[in-house]
Amino acid sequence: MTEASYKGSCLCGAVELAVSGRPEVMAYCHCASCRAWAAAPISAFTLWQPDSVKVTKGEENIGSFQFTERSQRKFCRKCSGRIMTAHPQMKLTEVGAAVLPEFAFRPGLHVFYGEKVMSMHDGLPKFADVPKEAGGSGKTLPE
Repeated sequence: MTEASYKGSCLCGAVELAVSGRPEVMAYCHCASCRAWAAAPISAFTLWQPDSVKVTKGEENIGSFQFTERSQRKFCRKCSGRIMTAHPQMKLTEVGAAVLPEFAFRPGLHVFYGEKVMSMHDGLPKFADVPKEAGGSGKTLPE
C-alpha cells in the first residue's frame, strides 16, 4: 500500500514541498508567536516526523528565523511566504495547514488557548498551554 503524499508551496511557488504519511498532530495554536507568524488570530498547523517532509524545489530560496530555541521558522526569501517550522526539541516539523491545499485538515485540539484573542466553539479540547505528553500543564480551558 502506498503512503499518501501531499504537495505544497510558498505563496509564489519558488519553494515546493511534499509530505507523506500521516501527521502526528493536527491542531490550532493561539500563542502570540504563532499568531504573528501566521498574521492571523489563530494558526492551523500539522506536525510531521521530519523525514516525512521533503523540500522538492527551491531549497536555495529558503530563509530561516529562530525566534526561540523551540522553533526554527522557514520562509521563502522571494515572497516571504511561510513554508514550515522545525521544532528540534519535539523532533517534529510543522507545516501550516494552508501550505498543503489538498490535505484534509482535521484538527483534534487547541493549544495555548490561554493566549487566545478569538474564541472557538467547536467542541475540541482547549489546552491552556499544551498537553502533558508534550511537556505542558495539561490544563484544559472552557470554550
